[in-house]
Amino acid sequence: MLFRPNPSSGVPIYLQLMEQVKHAIETGALRPGEQLPGMRPLAEELVINPNTVAKAYRELEHEGVIELRHGAGAFVSANAQAKKLTDKLRAAQAVVAAAVEKLRARGVTDEEIRRLFEAELAGLAGLAGLSKTGGHRG
Repeated sequence: MLFRPNPSSGVPIYLQLMEQVKHAIETGALRPGEQLPGMRPLAEELVINPNTVAKAYRELEHEGVIELRHGAGAFVSANAQAKKLTDKLRAAQAVVAAAVEKLRARGVTDEEIRRLFEAELAGLAGLAGLSKTGGHRG
């Protein structure tokens, strides 16, 4: 079984199940279109309330990670991988925005920031006259 919630972790069981489903999709253990365990059998196996599994599945459906098909069960959404990419890019955008804000606060111009990012991506930070730590060479 893919799912192993830890009741003593302090994190609600339904949230643990949600994270474990997402992790299984990210690692390829669950693929788009694949069926998840039924709510009742999963609850019995994990010795938890079926409503807990139902809540996790409903939340995952709301997030677009799975599809609940009446009478057929829960299936990994075909766009689950696309959603994962969108979430990853949204998180990355926040990191970039914070970095740009900090650099602007230090008086670095947008053009300098652009050159720094491009040099870092190209692995040429040393050739741009900067060390890997971002300071000027002396």
